[in-house]
Amino acid sequence: MAPDVGTGAGHRPAGLSIRIKLTLSYAGFLLVAGVALFVVGFLILRFVPEGNLLQLDGGSAPNRGDLLAVFLRYAWWALGLLLVFGLAGGWFLAGRVLRPLSRITDAARLVRDGSLRHRVHLPGRRDELTDLADAFDDMMARVEGTVSEQRRFAANASHELRTPLATVRTMLEVARADPDGRDVDLLLDRLATMNERSIALTEALLTLSRAEHGTLERIPVDLAGIVEDALLGSRADAAAAGVRIHADLTPAPLAGNATLLAQLATNLIRNAIVHNLAGNGAVAVQVRRAEGTVRLTVSNTGAPLDPALVATLPEPFVRGAGRTRRLPDRDGAGLGLAIVASIVRAHAGTLLLTARPEGGLRVDITLPVDYR
Repeated sequence: MAPDVGTGAGHRPAGLSIRIKLTLSYAGFLLVAGVALFVVGFLILRFVPEGNLLQLDGGSAPNRGDLLAVFLRYAWWALGLLLVFGLAGGWFLAGRVLRPLSRITDAARLVRDGSLRHRVHLPGRRDELTDLADAFDDMMARVEGTVSEQRRFAANASHELRTPLATVRTMLEVARADPDGRDVDLLLDRLATMNERSIALTEALLTLSRAEHGTLERIPVDLAGIVEDALLGSRADAAAAGVRIHADLTPAPLAGNATLLAQLATNLIRNAIVHNLAGNGAVAVQVRRAEGTVRLTVSNTGAPLDPALVATLPEPFVRGAGRTRRLPDRDGAGLGLAIVASIVRAHAGTLLLTARPEGGLRVDITLPVDYR
């Protein structure tokens, strides 16, 4: 049986609460301060003469012994009152100070139980506790977004992987139902096509996972050279689609992963060619180096795009014509820009997608020359 490695509250022995500890601390400090004052008073009383040197009307002045007796008698009462006041006041003040922390703890418990939408929303001026609450809210917003994205990704990936398998099953069932009328060569061609699509989708998923979670090997590379190689590999597709390509490349060395950057450039150029005007499209590719960064811009002509849709394009399985919609001769895994976004994040860069007013998409990527 695997050992219990939980670290929750049920695995810790019970101890004093922070409120009790703070209360005892307040009372202890107040008691120490009172004792210090009484010690000072006691030392001062030592300078009072022993005898009754002063005569007052109707009697003599108290001597040092008299003053010490009275001082000690009332000092104990005073210390007792200071202790009670320290405990009561410390309990009250600790409760006031820790109230926001209790609110954050309650929010954390709700999140632990699955309520990712809950936020602290701690009011008041900025201090250490409001900073903690705001950081908690920001963290939960990111966690909620990540979990939602992963759920959508899992659902869409399951659908995408199931589609070719279901198609293959249908083909085989039809062929089995009509053994005399089936065209074996046609069936094999269709099965090969579906197999290639499944392989392409699986490879895209692996690339996306490696870009998001893998350890990158960073070496000096020239982004302009990588983009130029990607353009050379895409010339035939561009010519077949009737798309003109204009390139403006300036040497742009940086520290990065050559394989992933090549994948980034290939995906961007392929998307720009595929999602373009049929027979009369254009793609513009530019690489520039700025102060401490390099910038890659890819823009293409095409149909007008809704800015709200453009914002979702880096999500997995989203295409410009709609989520997971199949286009004739333009089929893909829907992971092109998702992989691009992951590669950009892995290189500590920024990705900006803009719908062009005249139609089409503009992609701006900024990467630091050197990153840690």
